[in-house]
Amino acid sequence: MRDDKLSVQSMDFAVSIINLVKELKLKKENIISYQIGRSGTSIGANIREAQYAHGRADFVSKLQIALKEANETGYWLELLYKTNYIDEATYKNLDTACISIRVMLISSLNTAKENNK
Repeated sequence: MRDDKLSVQSMDFAVSIINLVKELKLKKENIISYQIGRSGTSIGANIREAQYAHGRADFVSKLQIALKEANETGYWLELLYKTNYIDEATYKNLDTACISIRVMLISSLNTAKENNK
């Protein structure tokens, strides 16, 4: 198990997303649940891949993919909230976690790009 903050938070977030997908399936919601399940769990998977990247360019690429997936997940969360599949408290909790991961990814990307100069 990884113990760096980004890995821990992305794993915790993926667990939350999987639990959300289970709830959505009980509500017979299948379209968005598939999309958010894919994007929300992909964040941590790409972060994990970046840890064994083949050089700096591969590392940056994997983190950029994770950032895109986090941004997409934020979209699906907002859509679930606006269509009343999740309540405001759930939305705010998951969105805050997603934003936190995006902030860390942006910081990591900026650091990686700076160190490449």
